[in-house]
Amino acid sequence: MQKRNSISGSLRLAALPIALAGLFNVAHAQQQAAPAAAPTLSAAEKEQAKKIYFERCAGCHGVLRKGATGKNLEPHWSKKLPDGSTQEGGTLKLGQNRLEKIIAYGTEGGMVNFDDILSKDELALMAKYIQTTPDVPPEYSFKETMDSWKVIVPVKDRPTKQMNKYNLKNMFSVTLRDTGEVALIDGDTKEIRSIVKTGYAVHISRLSKSGRYVYVIGRDGRLSLIDLWMEKPAVVAELKIGFDARSVDTSKFKGYDDKYAIAGSYWPPQYVIMDGDTLKPLKVVSTRGMTVDGEYHPEPRVASIVSSEIKPEWVVNIKETGQILLVDYSDIKNLKTTTIESAKFLHDGGWDASKRYFLVAANASNKIAAVDTKLGKLAALIDTAKIPHPGRGANFVHPKFGPVWATGHLGADVVTLISTPSDNPKYKQYKQYNWKVVQEMKHVPGNLFVKTHPKSKHFWADAPQNPEKALAESVAVWDMADLSKPKKVINVAKDSGLPETKAIKRAVHPEYSADGTEVWISLWGGKTDQSAIVVYDDKTLAVKKVITDPKMITPTGKFNVYNTQHDIY
Repeated sequence: MQKRNSISGSLRLAALPIALAGLFNVAHAQQQAAPAAAPTLSAAEKEQAKKIYFERCAGCHGVLRKGATGKNLEPHWSKKLPDGSTQEGGTLKLGQNRLEKIIAYGTEGGMVNFDDILSKDELALMAKYIQTTPDVPPEYSFKETMDSWKVIVPVKDRPTKQMNKYNLKNMFSVTLRDTGEVALIDGDTKEIRSIVKTGYAVHISRLSKSGRYVYVIGRDGRLSLIDLWMEKPAVVAELKIGFDARSVDTSKFKGYDDKYAIAGSYWPPQYVIMDGDTLKPLKVVSTRGMTVDGEYHPEPRVASIVSSEIKPEWVVNIKETGQILLVDYSDIKNLKTTTIESAKFLHDGGWDASKRYFLVAANASNKIAAVDTKLGKLAALIDTAKIPHPGRGANFVHPKFGPVWATGHLGADVVTLISTPSDNPKYKQYKQYNWKVVQEMKHVPGNLFVKTHPKSKHFWADAPQNPEKALAESVAVWDMADLSKPKKVINVAKDSGLPETKAIKRAVHPEYSADGTEVWISLWGGKTDQSAIVVYDDKTLAVKKVITDPKMITPTGKFNVYNTQHDIY
């Protein structure tokens, strides 16, 4: 059986990070040869390929195929070598057969296998498609944004108090990726309370400062506002902010609680500021501009966005440019923005324990950037192992190095621990370690998310993009008292009791219950396979419940209301 090497670029989980590095060793004579002719596609084939590319590839490679976490996928490109010469490359140089194999089986440089996701005809089609010149999608104006705005339940008609008896603090907002839905699951009873139609492949759920509203944004740019106070929680407002999107948050500084919301778009590269309770668009701001290397980029996508609680600011991370924006929302008409240079290509990140510093992965640069939101400047740029992918990361007190923040890696077999500052006098002896990598915990490549909880003595890490089926279906758990090796590697697929299949059931995204006693793991199967959420007792590591409702189709991210509301990770 052919070995499959799999390292994806994000959740963006099913994005197609084809790592072409090292594959373009084209001889000098070949470089001088006339370029190969691109394959031809019918109009129907092109539309089908564009849809697959959007759903599976664009997240890592970009709409224009210029690359980010994944490599450049333009038909022709020139790579500058250390001696100043150039090496000709591009998908045309590889040819149809080689491309089909790369897409099917992956590469050691960072390619997820797609032979159990795409049919043989679809693999051949995508190999042809990426040999053609990419189309430039249309722009998306403020008027088009405004025209998409829908208020389904006006504010005056919404409840003035919670109308259901659910424990909202322990509610989970669960992405059902391929159905374009979010399941709201009661963390106490494990029952699905509501399934809400949203955008395609919701990337994140974010909570309002009050904890009443859930903001969810789909890959297709559809932003939905869910009111948890309704008798049956439902969408009360919608807005389409672009054609491809990932991030959303609200205003959380005192006096601006939930007054505004912000959502970032991958295409067009821009962000939208809205009223927080209606999603009425107020302003659209483009992010096109220069990279930290001084080059213009036509597609600098908005990656993660977080809201500061010490200033009326959002931290907006621009992927391709490596620029971190501190957007002051105290005067929307006269917007003030601080631009902080870090490194390409910015992705996800999370707060340190003090909520003063935001740490974000510049994953293709193998760095973590730390922003001091109090001073409004870069605090540190830390070198790490290959392709850090923190999600929101994880905070805990290390027995030797004090407060640390952790990130896993798509491309390395470690979990990296970085020392973070603290104003607490009891941690002053650890200041010497601040912003240094103090430990690399042994794990496996293909990690997407790490997680712990202030009330837990355990640290969890998944590996859904590992090439080995058994590891992709498992999670590793460390005891905080001994981080030298995992305490246990748990095969979530076996624990679920679901039938064994050839396709991988990826164990992904550990998420704690509000009280820190349970850990929920998504078991993400194919669209036609039964998926599940497996709930573990954090103390004993034993299975407490397997949620296998037929409506539980391709669950991925899970967001506990209380933990998300208060940035507990």
